[in-house]
Parts: sequence; C-alpha cells; structure tokens
Amino acid sequence: MYKDDIQKLIIQSPLEIDTEIQMSGRPPTMANSEFLTNREQGDWAEQIVSKAINEYVDDYFSVEYGRTESIAAGDNDFAQFYKDYQDELNSIGKRPDLLVFKDSDFSDKNVDIENDEHIRKAVAAIEIRSSSFLVNKYSAFMDKRQSEAIAECAQIRKDIISGPLGDLLKRKNKTIYSLIENATDETFRELDFRRPSWSLTQELRDLTEFLKALKENIKILHKRDYLSITPKLEDIALVNRWIHNYNVRHYYLQVFFDKAYVISFKDILSLVCDEDNEGRIFSIERDVKNQRKTTIKVNVQIGKEILGRIDMPKHRSAMKELDRGRLLFYVTFDGGKGYLDKEIFMRDIINA
Repeated sequence: MYKDDIQKLIIQSPLEIDTEIQMSGRPPTMANSEFLTNREQGDWAEQIVSKAINEYVDDYFSVEYGRTESIAAGDNDFAQFYKDYQDELNSIGKRPDLLVFKDSDFSDKNVDIENDEHIRKAVAAIEIRSSSFLVNKYSAFMDKRQSEAIAECAQIRKDIISGPLGDLLKRKNKTIYSLIENATDETFRELDFRRPSWSLTQELRDLTEFLKALKENIKILHKRDYLSITPKLEDIALVNRWIHNYNVRHYYLQVFFDKAYVISFKDILSLVCDEDNEGRIFSIERDVKNQRKTTIKVNVQIGKEILGRIDMPKHRSAMKELDRGRLLFYVTFDGGKGYLDKEIFMRDIINA
C-alpha cells in the first residue's frame, strides 16, 4: 500500500523524522503585514491550481480541503482556533490544500470534506506552496551570475599562472599553486583553500588580492542557484500522519508568478535518502523566512512543469484593524490564470 511505501522511506531517511511528533506551544499573540500578505498569496495560489485542474481536466475535479479560515493572531477567537488546529495536527496530521476526485465517484461533485470515507476516495492530495519569484527571470539572472563568476575565476587563474606571480605563489605555497594551475571552468567551484595574508612586498600584496578575488568568486559558485520546493522537516511527519489515516497519494506543487512545478511526496523522500543528491539537487537549510525550522529545498527543475504559464494577478492594498486599534496593511491578489499541462497531470499525478 502507498502509506506503507511512505513509512519505509521515512524509516530509511537519514533525517531525524519524529513520526510521533505532537504539536504544542503558545499561540502567537500578534499577526504582521508579511504574514497576512503571504496568506493571501497562498490562497491565490490554491485557487489558481484548483481552477486550472477543473478547467483543463476531464473526468476529475479538485476540491479545496485545507483550512481556509481568515482568522489571524490578535483576533478574539484566535487562541481557540490555534488550539483546535494543533489538536487536528496531532490527530489526523496536516491536511493537504487540495484533493482530486474522480467524477464517477461522486454525483454532482458532492464531496463532504469532513467525511473520512469521502476523503479516502481521493486519487491525489496536493500541498500548494507559493513563491514570489518569476522562474524565467530568476534562471536567467542566476545563469548570468554563474557565468560571470566562472569567467572571473578563469581570468584570475590566467593572471596568476602565466605571470611572475605564478612563480611567487609556487615558492610560497605549492598546494595552492597546484590547485589553481589544474582548475578548469568545470572545477572552479570545487577549489578550497585558506587565503594567505601576505603583505611584505607589493608583489605579495598583489598576489593576496588576486587570491581574495578568486575566493569571492568561488563563494558565488557555491551559492544555491535554483528555486526550490520547500517541505519543512516537521511537516514530513505531519503529512505522513495524514497519509497513514487516508492512504492517498500526496504531492507538493510550487506556484510562482509565471509557472508552477509538481513533485510527489514519495520522490522527495527518495531524493533525500541518497546523500549524493545533497548540494546538487537539494539542500537542508534553516532560514529566517521559515522560522529557522529545518527545511528541505528541492530544485524545482527535478519536478514537472505542470503550469507552463500563469497570467499575473491584479494586486491591491488592504487593511486589517486589530481589536486594540493597531492597523496592518497588506497585499491581496485577484484574478490571473494558470494553464495546466494535462498530459503531465494525468501521467505524473493521476496515473503515477
């Protein structure tokens, strides 16, 4: 069964995944503008995907399943809402945002999302993530940055090795000299050396500056240069709990403002089980935007481009007034359209 395959991959995973995790803690006391904007963007992304499925796919339909309440920290009933949500995570796990059903299983598409037997009839569960990037522009920028850094490394290598500074470096540090001499455009990112701080003569100072510039460009080559699909470590356990309860195939779908990519939860777990993939097609990070929670960042290009085009939505300013009189200003999104690749949807989700 699907849920057993997922459980096996979690057991094999080098990550420390606590499948018995229980969510607890005090609710946040105050929302902020960034949170409200992110929530609005996430809601828009869900609608884009759901509408695309229902417009482009025959015989299947999408239903919104994740929590949709607009309540936020600072509202009167938020503490109880937060407790109820924690209780739900601890019992059934993390609900995916969308469920996909077969038309023939329901007359008039009349799905009761609180009915467990209805939920178990879903053919796919989709977790929607949104990101404020344009994929094409990001890729072009990163390709240019990488190319420029490689060109700089090649020029520095030439300036050092082919001139008098090469003999000086060879006398001072044969190891660094050998690394630079044998480096190529394909291997510059693999160079690793401790930059010396020679300064006795002008030549030594010049050599030190060249090595400093080389290190700086190598640092650029080491930076992650891909957009990612980003499941948090604690979410893996909570998604697994939901799968254990309902045995429905689960997918992550990352929505950008020009296209979207999908990858199966099973494939994410499989990728992470192979340590050779780390640093190449996924990374493990703890960044501020995810509350420093351990997050797996999988290269979106490993996934499938399921929405090859998205029309930009309209956006406008909105305001929320909190009980004590504080005003929060944020952005809302309306309209836009996603163009679904039906072949990928059927092959990689429905018939996977």
